[in-house]
Amino acid sequence: MVKVLDALYDGESFHPVESLELQPNTRVRITIEWMLPQPTPPRSFLQTARSFPVDGPADWSSNLDAYLYGSVSDDHDQ
Repeated sequence: MVKVLDALYDGESFHPVESLELQPNTRVRITIEWMLPQPTPPRSFLQTARSFPVDGPADWSSNLDAYLYGSVSDDHDQ
């Protein structure tokens, strides 16, 4: 009988990921095939931007010009 299973190697022994229906002391033949690690999907720009710790006043978005350029005159909309 042939069964393919995934296992983890802890440096000394293999541990099956799923339960095996084998009696203790059953002889088996093991063929090892290395599995490449699964690539992690790239993070989006928004995920990256949100990960940065940013401290500042709560009104940044409504007073951006004032924070960037100092006090802003009211005639800049004309």
